[in-house]
Amino acid sequence: MTDNFIKLNKNDILRLGIMTEDGKDTGEVLEFDLEDIELPLRYQELLEKDKKNKENLRNQMIIIDKRQDVKGKKLMSKNEEDKLKALNDFFKKEIEIYNLFLGENGVQKLLNGRRIGWSSLEEIDEIIVKQIAPHLDLSMTKISDKIKQKYKEANIRNKEVLK
Repeated sequence: MTDNFIKLNKNDILRLGIMTEDGKDTGEVLEFDLEDIELPLRYQELLEKDKKNKENLRNQMIIIDKRQDVKGKKLMSKNEEDKLKALNDFFKKEIEIYNLFLGENGVQKLLNGRRIGWSSLEEIDEIIVKQIAPHLDLSMTKISDKIKQKYKEANIRNKEVLK
């Protein structure tokens, strides 16, 4: 008995392997289907939600700073505790936002066991801007060219039919 299989092509799949700082392969990979029309939209959504999340954090910090500070439950004051809670919520939200674009556990793959912080967010931003975004731009150009070519051919066929 022979089985019939359909072999799927993986054209236009961007695979980025992840290495540690000393060059060891972590075994983790980020994959992006560059023909996915929604990928640039998810990138745009990442940028918008990231901006709103940062504005929200800034506003929370301003509100906390304007409040009268009192002794907290433990070592820190109430305002310091609230700032840490706001930062913790901010970082949790950032992970969700970035994973919408990077894929499931994308941030965790890039952090490779490290905790998220300002410097790690900057590293992830740099990776996206330098290693992923250029492929998105090229992909959008390819998709636009394919659409133009398809409708150009369809337009030529329609003109021939009308003759």
